[in-house]
Amino acid sequence: MKTEIIKSIGVILLSYLLFLPLSMGKDLNIYQIEVKKIDGEKLILKSMKGRPMLIVNIATGCGFTPQLEALQKLNQKFGPKGLIILGVPSNDFGGQTPGKNKEVKKFCSDTYGVTFPLTEKMIVKGVKKHALFEFLTKGGSGVWWNFEKFLINKEGKLVNRYRSWTSPLGEGFVEEIEKLL
Repeated sequence: MKTEIIKSIGVILLSYLLFLPLSMGKDLNIYQIEVKKIDGEKLILKSMKGRPMLIVNIATGCGFTPQLEALQKLNQKFGPKGLIILGVPSNDFGGQTPGKNKEVKKFCSDTYGVTFPLTEKMIVKGVKKHALFEFLTKGGSGVWWNFEKFLINKEGKLVNRYRSWTSPLGEGFVEEIEKLL
């Protein structure tokens, strides 16, 4: 009898441990993810609740890097209306962001006048990708290249994803942003 109870408890415990990973991330939302600003300070995504976000993995030495200027223009136009643009530097594609966080921040600011928030450099692909990109790519393909754009609604849900070649000032792209404001 004792052996049967111990076996039953063992089976229940084993089942729980096996299926726990499947249920853990199920209700994860963007506001639970921890990120750090480029200067190392904690960035509280929960404080952005109720505002649409555009999250872009950026690079300093990529053919798409001039998009930083267009992203800054979006920031100037839609920031006052509630849009938050979050630039996420990554060195995952061709080593196109080799600098340290301080150098990346200076480059973005000095070269393109970037004033929107930047995070510290992150891994955006592969098994070691940051939780933010786990969330953004869940159920879809991984990040293909620098300057992929992820549009998040006011409730923190991913509403659309755009590849690198999508212009931040393109008519359809701007219309999508306007719908979320």
